[in-house]
Amino acid sequence: MVTETRSPEETYALGEKIGKAAQPGQIYTLTGDLGVGKTVFTQGVAAGLGITEPVSSPTFTIVQVYEEGRLPFYHFDVYRIGDIEEMEEIGYDDYFFGNGICLIEWAELIEEILPDNVISITIEKDLTQGFDYRKITVDGL
Repeated sequence: MVTETRSPEETYALGEKIGKAAQPGQIYTLTGDLGVGKTVFTQGVAAGLGITEPVSSPTFTIVQVYEEGRLPFYHFDVYRIGDIEEMEEIGYDDYFFGNGICLIEWAELIEEILPDNVISITIEKDLTQGFDYRKITVDGL
């Protein structure tokens, strides 16, 4: 599925739609350059799950856990991960194979430990289409 958005609000709304449809055990990988809107999209997913607390990128903690929604939400940012062992130290498999959903930013850095059945989301800019234009590709739904 490919969706084009033309504002942060539209990107958020797509994330919200995906959050509303999310099922326990789903793992979403989220890739895109810095500043492309991954956090806005993630905030939409959280809203779709019924999470009302502020959601930001967990850049320095690897994973942020939100449990107030209809499903637990595990938001990973593995941009600064130095070694795959760091994922083992935080017990990633409890999150990956738990009852919530995982959303992993920069997932390409930990590809070797990802299960086969992830839902891959890629967000791309195209400045020729406008500053707020985003092409969002979802594979695996």
